[in-house]
Amino acid sequence: MTHYLDFEKPLAEIEGKAEELRSMARDNEEMDVTAEAAALDQKAATLLKDMYSKLTPWRKCQVARHPERPHCKDYIEALFTEFTPLAGDRGFADDDAVMGGLARLDDRPVMVIGHEKGHDTTSRIQHNFGMARPEGYRKAVRLMDMADRFGLPVVTLIDTPGAYPGKGAEERGQSEAIARSTEKCLQIGVPLVSVVIGEGGSGGAVAFATANRVAMLEHAVYSVISPEGCASILWKDADKMREAAEALRLTAQDLHQLGVCDRVIPEPLGGAHRDPKLTLTAVRDAISGLISDLDGQSPADLVRMRREKFLNMGSKGLTA
Repeated sequence: MTHYLDFEKPLAEIEGKAEELRSMARDNEEMDVTAEAAALDQKAATLLKDMYSKLTPWRKCQVARHPERPHCKDYIEALFTEFTPLAGDRGFADDDAVMGGLARLDDRPVMVIGHEKGHDTTSRIQHNFGMARPEGYRKAVRLMDMADRFGLPVVTLIDTPGAYPGKGAEERGQSEAIARSTEKCLQIGVPLVSVVIGEGGSGGAVAFATANRVAMLEHAVYSVISPEGCASILWKDADKMREAAEALRLTAQDLHQLGVCDRVIPEPLGGAHRDPKLTLTAVRDAISGLISDLDGQSPADLVRMRREKFLNMGSKGLTA
C-alpha cells in the first residue's frame, strides 16, 4: 500500500479510484474498465508531474523523510558486494543507527559508512530512527582510520534528523564524538565521498559528510537544524516550519548554488520511493564517478582539497 504525503492527497484519490476500478474488474471478468483506468492513470501522471515540478522547501523535507524512501541498508545491499559489517567503537558499545564495513563498489574495495533509519516500527526503534549516539561516531572514526591505513576510499551515506540528544548520549560525550568524527574526515588521506540520501541533519550529518565530494539526491535536504527546531527557536512556534524551511535554504538545488553540494543526483518523478531501482542505479553511477574524479590524487592533496573546500564554503552564491 502506497504511503501518500499530505500534499499528495488529490493524487491518492485519483490513483485510488483507478485501483478500485481494476479491483472490481478482477472480481467481475465481464467488466471492461481499461479505458476508464487508463484515463485516470494519465490524469494522475499529469498531476504528479505538476506537483513535483514546483515543490516548496517544506514539501521537499516531507519527501526526504518519506518512510518508503530507500535507506542506507538498501543502498549497501544493492550497490556494494562482499559487504562485511564491522561493529563497535572498542570503547563502549555498538550503535545500530550507524552501519559500516568493508565492501566492493564495481570491484573496487571501499569502506562504506552510513546512517540507517529502519523501515518499520521494530527496525526504527532498533536503529534509533537514524540518530547516532557517541559510540556510533566513534565507530565511524575507527572505520575511517582503518580505511586510511589500508588506502581504501570512504563512502558515506547520510540520512539522519540529527545526532541523538538523549541524556545518556550527552553523558558519554556526544558533542566531542561528533567533533572527533568531523576532524577525522578532514585528516584521512584517502578519497572521501558523501551522498545525502534523505535528511542531512545538523552536526550529526556533518560528522560523516566533511568530504572531498558531497552529492545530494534531488529531493534530499541538508541543514544546520530541522525546520521545526528552527521555527521553535526563532518564532517560538514549531508550526512555522514552512517559513523556516524557506529561510534555511536546505534543498539540494540551493546548496549546489552555495557550493555546499557538488552534485545533485536526479530522482524519479514522484521521489526516490516511486522507483527505488532507478534511484539506486543513479546513486551508484554518481559515487563511482566522484571517486574516479579523485583517482591519482596524493594523500596530501586530498587533505588539502578537503580543507580548502570547507574553508571556502558559503562564499559561492551569497548574493543569490
